Amino acid sequence: MTVRPRRSVLYMPGSNARAMEKARTLPADAVIFDLEDAVAPDAKAQARELIMQALKQGGFGRREVLVRINGLDTAWWRDDLAVAAAKPDAILVPKISAPEQLREVAKHLVGVRTQADIRIWAMMETPLAMLNARDIAAAAREEGTRLAGFVMGTNDLAKDTRARLLPGRAPMLPWLMNCVAAARAFGIDILDGVYNNIGDMEGFAAECAQARDLGFDGKTLIHPQQIAPCNEAFSPTTDEVAWARKIIAAFDLAENAGKGVISVDGRMVERLHADMGRRTVAIADAIAQG
Repeated sequence: MTVRPRRSVLYMPGSNARAMEKARTLPADAVIFDLEDAVAPDAKAQARELIMQALKQGGFGRREVLVRINGLDTAWWRDDLAVAAAKPDAILVPKISAPEQLREVAKHLVGVRTQADIRIWAMMETPLAMLNARDIAAAAREEGTRLAGFVMGTNDLAKDTRARLLPGRAPMLPWLMNCVAAARAFGIDILDGVYNNIGDMEGFAAECAQARDLGFDGKTLIHPQQIAPCNEAFSPTTDEVAWARKIIAAFDLAENAGKGVISVDGRMVERLHADMGRRTVAIADAIAQG
């Protein structure tokens, strides 16, 4: 099983060349070079060029690099797609509310002769996106849409729904789980939204743990100091990896080949637990490889 860790995904302004240079040394699993919210209107063209320069220089190692373009309701997004020529891993598209928008972006990527392995990620941050999450995720099954993942935009979602951003996120939970279910149903990854209070590391750690328990693959971040605790929250523990290996080994024994349920250390486990264990081990191995 091949998996790619996406525990920590850090937003970085595309207008800040120094920050993008620093991205090459940070322990984040991925970075998002931003052309949208973090860049003023009169700086977007320059930011686009800076991002392309950074991508062409490379040096990001195993880190995944995404570029967030401007929304499809702006005058900038078509020009933003020029960054695809510099070969980021993916284009992150804000405010996706329907699958037709993904098809539109994919069509324009073909027009700028983008390599087929450059994926599209969708920001899920509007009320309509919450209602259409299944249909948006289902676009991943369509040839050519390139959809590989969801990124929750909880700040915009709170603004548009008037839901409050509270500790524990009770108002958000139905939407978060709806998007997780949609992502899992159609085989794409999903990242949690950002935590706004940089100084509240205890609250941040709690929200990372919640996101992990809800089933997210990782979390988007707004400051480098959030990377280490985020990585810790989304990394399998030593005990979890050891237990996963023990279950896998037990089901691999010849005498258990035809069994769906066995006892391991006095606990009843099903074959599905071995499947879950294989993913745990694969993630742990990928993290260990750096």
